[in-house]
Amino acid sequence: MKKILFLVAMMSLGAMSAMSWADETKDTTDDRLHHAAEVLHQVMATPDRGIPQEVLDHAKCIAVVPHLVKGGFIFGAEGGRGVATCRTDHGWSAPAFFDVEGGTWGLQIGAEGIDLVMVIQNDRGMQQLLSSKFQLGADASVAAGPVGRHASADTDWKMDAEVLTYSRAKGIFAGLTLNGAAVHQDRDAMRAFYGHDVGFREALYGHVPPPPDSMGFLNAVHEAREQARAAAQR
Repeated sequence: MKKILFLVAMMSLGAMSAMSWADETKDTTDDRLHHAAEVLHQVMATPDRGIPQEVLDHAKCIAVVPHLVKGGFIFGAEGGRGVATCRTDHGWSAPAFFDVEGGTWGLQIGAEGIDLVMVIQNDRGMQQLLSSKFQLGADASVAAGPVGRHASADTDWKMDAEVLTYSRAKGIFAGLTLNGAAVHQDRDAMRAFYGHDVGFREALYGHVPPPPDSMGFLNAVHEAREQARAAAQR
């Protein structure tokens, strides 16, 4: 019986891997940017459950994973492809693409698509994002971010985590555990989107002009801050 369960688990993870890690093209990276923009619009559409102004004003970087896939039988697994931008002296940087991979242990049956937003809150979290790979909960502390028109009056959300997470679940799972998930650079997507090799750091430090096809996503990041400010004033 144990062997059967193990084989089922491996088949589940293999199916998720095949589904999540398809070859990247310019069209797929454009789709990722479009869906990431939609996620931000939808998250901020309900001010009482959106990302507070204080969090967005304090953010160093914002990363979005449209449709993070989580599921499995006996073994849980997480996987998705996202896009990030960081604050620079000239506005938000050109986008950089990344992968999220990870696993949890426990009795989990089913699969779920989760829209995930990660807000990197300080320089240490930003440096981890700029590294070739980092693990949430190990290399960078992670916590569920505050929601609503205002963040908590205390500063715990600023001090306790490098990364704040927000998720919009549509399936059977009640929550999202990101501890142990690994975030690493998606070089194939970077090459597909820019048409040549562009470094992850080069993009996020603002050394690359944002291409026109990225403006929908970058405008959504800017509009999210404006929406949060407007909601806080009501």
